[in-house]
Amino acid sequence: MKRIRKTLLCIGLAASLGVMAQEATIRKNLAERLPQLGKIDEVNRTPMSGLFEVRMGTDVLYTDAEGNFLIQGSLIDTKQQRNLTEERVEKLLAVDFSSLPIKDAFTIVRGNGKRKLAVFEDPNCGYCKRFERDLQKVDNVTIHMFLYPILSADSTDKSRNIWCAKDRSKAWLDWMVRDVAAPSASCDTGALVRNLEFGKKHKITGTPTLIFADGSRVPGAINSQQVEKFLADNK
Repeated sequence: MKRIRKTLLCIGLAASLGVMAQEATIRKNLAERLPQLGKIDEVNRTPMSGLFEVRMGTDVLYTDAEGNFLIQGSLIDTKQQRNLTEERVEKLLAVDFSSLPIKDAFTIVRGNGKRKLAVFEDPNCGYCKRFERDLQKVDNVTIHMFLYPILSADSTDKSRNIWCAKDRSKAWLDWMVRDVAAPSASCDTGALVRNLEFGKKHKITGTPTLIFADGSRVPGAINSQQVEKFLADNK
C-alpha cells in the first residue's frame, strides 16, 4: 500500500512539473513573439486536450502547449451546451458589491429596500431612459445610481446638474422618466470623475450596466421582469 501511495505521489508530482513547464514555455514564447499582448496573468489548462487558456486581465485567449498558435473566440462545450469562454469572462468581470464606492452614487429606495442593485447610466442614453421607465415597476429594492457620463460633453453637463441638485433622485427621475431637465447647478463633481475611473478599471463600456448583489453584471437595458428574476436569484 505504501508503495502504491508513493507511486501515485510521484505521478502527481511529475504531472504538476509538466504543467508548470508548459506554462513557462507558453509565457516565454508569447512574451517574445507577441510583446503587445502585455502582462500574462494566468495560464490554465482547458477541458479541451492540448488547449490552454491565456488570461490578461479580463481578456481570454487560447493557445497550444508551446505558444505556437493563438486563438481568439469562444470555447463551446457541445455536450453540456455551455459557452465556457462566456462563463469565464462573466466571472472575471464580476464586481464585489461591497467594494462599490457607494459614496459616489445617489440612492433610491422603494418599498422595504431589501433587494440591492447598482446601475451605471448616462443621462443621454436612450436605452437608459427606456430602462428607467420600466424599472419603476420594480418594488422593494435599493438602487445605487452611478452617473456615468461617457457619451458626450453634454452628458457631463447633465450629470453635473443632477449630481448638484438638492434632491438628486428627484432630478434624475424628472429627466429620465418625465423629460424634465435639471436646472444648471455647480458643486464638487469629483464623484463623476471617480465613477469614470472605476468604470474604466472594471471595463464598464456601455450604459446601462447593472450590478447585482452577487457581483453579476448585466450590460444593456433589460425589462422589469428580467430585473425581478436577477433580484430573486440574489436573495
